[in-house]
Amino acid sequence: MTNILISGASIAGTTTAYWLRRHGCTVTVVERAPAIREGGYKVDIRGAALTVIERMGLLDAVRARSTDMRIATHYDARGRRVATLDADLFGGRTGGDLEIMRGDLNELLYDLTRDDVEYVFDDSITAIAEDGTVTFERSEPRKFDLVVGADGAHSNTRRIAFGEESGFARDLGYYISICSVPNTLGLDREEAVHAAPGRTANVYSTRQDSGAKALFMWSSPPLDYDHRDVTGQKELLTRAMDGSGWQVPALLEAVRDANDFYFDSVTQIHMDRWSKGRVVLVGDAGYCASPASGQGTSLALVGAYVLAGELAAGGGTDGYERELRAFVEANQALGPANVKGMVIGSRAALWFQTRMIRLLPHLPGRDRMIERVAGPIARAANAITLKQYRE
Repeated sequence: MTNILISGASIAGTTTAYWLRRHGCTVTVVERAPAIREGGYKVDIRGAALTVIERMGLLDAVRARSTDMRIATHYDARGRRVATLDADLFGGRTGGDLEIMRGDLNELLYDLTRDDVEYVFDDSITAIAEDGTVTFERSEPRKFDLVVGADGAHSNTRRIAFGEESGFARDLGYYISICSVPNTLGLDREEAVHAAPGRTANVYSTRQDSGAKALFMWSSPPLDYDHRDVTGQKELLTRAMDGSGWQVPALLEAVRDANDFYFDSVTQIHMDRWSKGRVVLVGDAGYCASPASGQGTSLALVGAYVLAGELAAGGGTDGYERELRAFVEANQALGPANVKGMVIGSRAALWFQTRMIRLLPHLPGRDRMIERVAGPIARAANAITLKQYRE
């Protein structure tokens, strides 16, 4: 398989493009957006994914663009500071784990591939024939040996080849919304968090960012809404957070003017197989672990590396399945567990969590407590031994 089409120019797509090109394939990437997507929220790179970044020669560049977050401060409804944590502990990061803005990482990956990979923007796949002929919304039909779906949890490629999303989606019972807001709190590499029963608001500002990002997460049964109606989604968010204290009302006012508003359910994608005929899925398209896992970017990086390597080594999509399946399952298991600590269900549980955070620096069993927080993430992030594929 030497002529390969990738659908999606985000982390999974650009990383897959890089490794396939290094293994001698001719690669085309089609992306619905008119250009590489900028902005986004901060993401973690941990464990095996750091090895992939290092093998791509990007480790120093990623470090140079790290968010450099310092602390996370919790506030009560009246705006009183109730607890403070080190940012790495708050994010479950250990050792050499790195945090970077999603747009910065995507830019680095795109710059690494743009001269050797054909990018087709403002277009999308409409059909994939058994002989590999692909039709597009705008471009003329073309024939490929393989189509890689790297187009996210709501993958168009997966829908075409495998069926509707409802057959693979597993709703965890929460919603998430993220957007840019003015840094009215004067945050400097700091996260400010306010939690109430069933909902959490978080606003943060990273290094070299004059603005801030607001993140909201709340528990909810499935909501009926139009994915294209951003105004309606903002109203749903406002209703979900109604009555919250601290700075939440002011943040919701700022959300009304945001032009990078993101809104979605906290959902995982579970599939028995990630390949069918001439189509294979990578990243969120095949095995979304949800934002609650903190491992979506790492899964994309590792999955792309293994897929390209197995195709080049002759293991094919079966080899990709064998090498990656246990790693995916370990990281997906983090989502349902983590989200319960991100959105606290009752006042009693919230009171207990706040007291534990406040006491943590002074407890004699501090290291054991930290291990309970960061240990499962670290083990999942390293739950694969990466092969050194020949180029």
